Amino acid sequence: MVKKFDTKVQHLKYKVLREVAREAWNDKILEKVMDIPKRIIPGRESTMRCCVYKERAILSERVKMAMGGDKSNPNVIEVIDIACDECPMGGYEVTAACRGCLAHRCEDVCKRGAITFDSNHTAHIDKSKCVECGQCAKVCPYSAIMDFKRPCERSCKAKAISMDDNKVAKIDNSKCISCGACVYQCPWGAIMDKSYITNVIDMIKKSGNNKKYKVYALVAPSISSQFTYGKLGQVISGIKELGFYTVIEAALGADMVAYSESKELVEKGFLTSSCCPAFVSYVKKEFPQMEANISHNLSPMAALAKYIKEGSPEDKVVFIGPCTAKKMEFQKPEVNPYIDSVMTFEELQALFDSRDLDITKLQEDVLDNASYYGRIFARSGGLSDAVVEALKEQGIEDFDVKAVACDGIEECRTALLKASKNVLDGNFIEGMACVGGCIGGAGCLTHGPKSKQDVDKYGKEAYEKTITDAISVLK
Repeated sequence: MVKKFDTKVQHLKYKVLREVAREAWNDKILEKVMDIPKRIIPGRESTMRCCVYKERAILSERVKMAMGGDKSNPNVIEVIDIACDECPMGGYEVTAACRGCLAHRCEDVCKRGAITFDSNHTAHIDKSKCVECGQCAKVCPYSAIMDFKRPCERSCKAKAISMDDNKVAKIDNSKCISCGACVYQCPWGAIMDKSYITNVIDMIKKSGNNKKYKVYALVAPSISSQFTYGKLGQVISGIKELGFYTVIEAALGADMVAYSESKELVEKGFLTSSCCPAFVSYVKKEFPQMEANISHNLSPMAALAKYIKEGSPEDKVVFIGPCTAKKMEFQKPEVNPYIDSVMTFEELQALFDSRDLDITKLQEDVLDNASYYGRIFARSGGLSDAVVEALKEQGIEDFDVKAVACDGIEECRTALLKASKNVLDGNFIEGMACVGGCIGGAGCLTHGPKSKQDVDKYGKEAYEKTITDAISVLK
């Protein structure tokens, strides 16, 4: 059997999405939806939980998420409470490796007096005093103090996840940037992103019935690192087989943004990028004093969708990519007029299989809308390279771009802190919330070391070799 996903959690999520999609194609979503848990777990034996009934109850919650989740919660990332019960509370703990040494460096370094010793000289941490600074762990000569944070907390660099009184993860929407890192890292699949897959199916079905509009698919350039069991051209054919009118590279929008963002950089002298919605959200929430420095350009997705809508406003545009934060972005007032829905690559795979489409048996189609520089937006550093190239192609040679490519939120935070204090050695911050860039997005099927190579290879295969050539078709 072909392995399509990194983890079994992803595979379980996919199975729910696939079954929901099947019912949506057949107009039976409300009638048959509650049968899905029993369909996935048909027997009486549980495979992952204490009993089959709890497992099916959790699957029912997954079904709700696959149908749009809690409408009263504006965030696209939600916690399934009953699925979040297997992780320890976490924090710094003294392990059995403690030798009860005489040095007591852990005690000396703790400014809160949180460390004490028992009659055997073994260290203990008073959680009521501990502030989790980690200094004790750093100085312990035996590495006997470990940080046992929950995977969701550890993955959330925006510090938006904590535990409620019932030891269930809770998300602070005022801090959450919807990057989906917690979704990918939760070993129990207790945190999920809402899906709008039924909305997309409804759009496609109506477009086929009434012929009043067409449905465009904008695919992110990171698609080149996905669906590795087939060929990219077959993926494109598969998307069209689903009922999309045509497939366009969002990388063309990246070319558009690189061209205009480079000019904005020259005009303002300092700029932070606008392409990653999670990064933009992070700047606004954590560094509001720097909001004016965010590029005023729309993201590549929105810029290209706006161009399509200006030519045919009745048509529908669906973005397909690796990003859960895009599901937040498309609902914003400045983007919503142009993007009708967003799907992840995980959801695209579910759509293929809901129609029993084996893409490996399809003929190869082609994508030839964008340049090399638009395509490499998918990986960290690609946007910076594109901005430099755009200035060169426009003949602007008297401006020195000093780009700071930030690979993940931790690097973004460091650069923004320096910039806020006027000590950053750079004039352009390329912010990518996911490590590796878009190829590390939570909605990817796979996250591998070859992803960057795949993107660069895809870029070099571009028919249009310059940004200027790529965007010339838009004039």
